[in-house]
Amino acid sequence: MAGAITQDGAAVAEGRRSGPLIVTEDAELLDDLLRLCAAAGARPEVHPGVPRPRGSWEAAPLVIVGDDAVRRVRGAVRRRGVVLVGRDQDDSDVWRRAVEIGADHVLLLPDGEQWLVDRIADVAEGVGRPALTVGVMGGRGGAGASTLACALAVTSAREGTRTLLVDADPLGGGLDVLLGGETAEGLRWPAFAASRGRVGGGALEESLPELHALRVLSWDRGDTVAVPPQAVRAVLAAGRRRGGAVVVDLPRRVDEGVAEVLAQVDVGVLVVPAELRAIAAARRVATAVGMVLADLRIAVRGPYAPGLDDREVARLLGLPLVGEVPYETPPPDGSVPPGGAVRGPLARFCSAFWERASAGRGTDA
Repeated sequence: MAGAITQDGAAVAEGRRSGPLIVTEDAELLDDLLRLCAAAGARPEVHPGVPRPRGSWEAAPLVIVGDDAVRRVRGAVRRRGVVLVGRDQDDSDVWRRAVEIGADHVLLLPDGEQWLVDRIADVAEGVGRPALTVGVMGGRGGAGASTLACALAVTSAREGTRTLLVDADPLGGGLDVLLGGETAEGLRWPAFAASRGRVGGGALEESLPELHALRVLSWDRGDTVAVPPQAVRAVLAAGRRRGGAVVVDLPRRVDEGVAEVLAQVDVGVLVVPAELRAIAAARRVATAVGMVLADLRIAVRGPYAPGLDDREVARLLGLPLVGEVPYETPPPDGSVPPGGAVRGPLARFCSAFWERASAGRGTDA
């Protein structure tokens, strides 16, 4: 049974990082694990016990140990990323055996299949830290949230960060239009409406239009105005797994799909014009969003109503201040996207935002 098992088909990409190490002699369990590896697009290495020499045990990005193999791996070097897999839902001793081999997780099939597929696919893609994900929304209609979202994405890409811009507002007219790429080749949201399981991060990136050195997931000009929440979750998770930065332009309402996005957002930016009605509207948005998103900040747009400045707007809303979003007059021919003027005030604002956000995260975006 020892040796490498290669799954046929396009799921195993040339040059892809090696898949998990499977340790088991249980033929039925092995069939299930190979099926899950195929679903994740991974190529596993299979052994009945700890491989000799033991380099494969220590080097594998993930080790899946069948419950039948616990005795044969007890003396192996302790390492992270070991999963003990069993079938008996009533076997309480499985946890003791997991401790004996230093397993990080105990998984019982078939209940844990989706978790294991996701974990296998992570190592197959060589996943590191997920993308720093920023959600931008307007405190009221016309606040300029879409412009700021585009400017943040354009600035991030210009600074050399892998960047994905996601249009989560089907009624917003399309961010590809705002970036001058409505005719660019690539998939739009309706193409992902049937997605239910895991979406490959690399395949997603390659399928989307590339505009201004970033990838854009927008809406087409068809009649589709909603994508199932499961598809939203799968697509955004795929984008985040590629690392770098993800910027999401969000609507002001919080429905199931938006809640799925907010659950994966690291930092939310609420764009608020400096006027009393806008502040009142923004308070309602902030209340709804704050139920899902822990880190919500305020970006203020002028001109200012009497008695208001950016700090006062933030104080009235009780949220941290990002700063004042500067206004830039776009060129009449649309040749420069928001944030595209390298020395412009909007680009400088966005650069400062990314620097602070990355520092707060403890690493570069």
